Amino acid sequence: MDWSFLISNKSAISVSTDTRNLPKGCVFVALKGERFNGNLFAIQALEMGAAYAIVDEDIPQTCSMRQSYEGKLIRVDNSLHALQELARAWRRQWGKKIIGITGTNGKTTTKELLASVLRTRYNIHYTQGNLNNSIGVPLTLLQLTADHEMAIVEMGASHPGDISELVAVAEPDYGLITNVGKAHLQGFGSFEGVMATKRELYDYLAAHNGLIFRNADNTYLQQMLNDAAAQNGNGPLSIVNYSTGTMPEDTHLVGAYNSENIQAALCVGEYFGVSREQGMAAIRAYVPSNNRSQRTVTGRNTLIVDAYNANPTSMTAAIQAFESQKATGDSRMPAYILGAMRELGEYSHTEHQNIVNMLLERKADTVLLVGDEYRETTAPYPIFSNVDELSEHLRMHPLTGYTILIKGSRSNQLEKVLPLL
Repeated sequence: MDWSFLISNKSAISVSTDTRNLPKGCVFVALKGERFNGNLFAIQALEMGAAYAIVDEDIPQTCSMRQSYEGKLIRVDNSLHALQELARAWRRQWGKKIIGITGTNGKTTTKELLASVLRTRYNIHYTQGNLNNSIGVPLTLLQLTADHEMAIVEMGASHPGDISELVAVAEPDYGLITNVGKAHLQGFGSFEGVMATKRELYDYLAAHNGLIFRNADNTYLQQMLNDAAAQNGNGPLSIVNYSTGTMPEDTHLVGAYNSENIQAALCVGEYFGVSREQGMAAIRAYVPSNNRSQRTVTGRNTLIVDAYNANPTSMTAAIQAFESQKATGDSRMPAYILGAMRELGEYSHTEHQNIVNMLLERKADTVLLVGDEYRETTAPYPIFSNVDELSEHLRMHPLTGYTILIKGSRSNQLEKVLPLL
C-alpha cells in the first residue's frame, strides 16, 4: 500500500495501538491478537480524535457512524503487516543511519550503553524498554523525527525467521550481535537454531552492503560470519572488530560478563567519532534499571539483581560473576534466589539440573529456588512454586547480612521480593 498520504512532507508521525494512550490527530492501528481485538475500538479512537484508524475486519457500527467515519477507516488485509509497512515507509523517508542490535544476552544493556555513548555527539533515538518484537520495532521506527540523527533498534527473537522479519522493516545500515546462547530453545528447536536465527542480521547486512561490529573473541560469531558470507556468495563483508576485554572499574554495572557489552559500545562509539575517553565517561555515568545488572544496598543486605531475563547461558554467567565478586573481598555471606528458566522445551530438565550442579559444586548453603522446574532436579534446597510462596517464606525467615544474587526469567516476577530483603 502507498502510505505517502500519511507521511509525505512530515517531520514526525504519531501512531497509537491503544486508546488509553491516544494523542489527538494520531493514526490508530487496530491490532488483533488471541486476547484482544483493536478493531472493536476503532470508532472510539476516531471519536477521541484519531485522524485515521487502520482496521483489518468489519467492526460493529451504526449506519450514521459508517458514513461519518468511512473516509477515516483504512481497511487492510492484516493490520500488523500494515503497521510494519507504514514503519518501513517512514524509515525510508527519514533516511538516516540505523544500528540493529540482537543477541541472546546483553542486547538491551548494550543498546543502553551505546545510546549513552552516542548521545555525547548525536541526537539519537533508540528502542525504549523492551519494544524489540514485531510490534515494538515498527513502533520504535515510527517515533523517529527529522531531528534525530541516528537510531539504535533492538531486535528480539524466539522463533526462526523473527530477525528476518524485523530487519525487513528496520533496514539497518549497521549491525551487532552481542552473543548467542541457550535461550528460547523450545521455539528455536536447538542451539543451532538460535545461531541461524540471530545470523539473519548478518545475512541482511551482507546482502545490503552493511557494516558488522563483531566481538573477535567469540568463535560462534565467526562461524556465523562465515555462513553469512557463503549465503552472500562469499562476497566481502565489512567488519569492525572489538574484543571482550576486561571489566573496567567504577561503573554501575555488576558482573564481568558486562565487559563485552561495554567494549561493544565503545567500539561503535569510536567508529562514529566518540573518543574512548568520552565513551567511557558516559558508561561510568550510566545507571542500569529494570532489574538488569543492578547492585543495591539495603538496610540488611546487598542485592545483585538481574531478574529481567534468564536462560542457561546468562544464568551460568551470573553465578560465575557472583562467585568472582565474592572472591574479591565481599565479607557478607553469599545467598542465591534463583527463578526457573522458561521456554527450554525438552532441554528444561537438563539445564535446570546443570544450574543445581553449579550450586552444589560451589557448596552454596543459602539457596532459594522458584519454579516447579527445579522439583525434578536433585536440588537439596527449598523450592517454591511461585514468588508468592517465596515471599511468605521470607516473611517468616528473613535474610539479613547476605550478598544475594537474584536471577530468573521475567515470568518469575522475582522483583516482588526486593522489599523483603
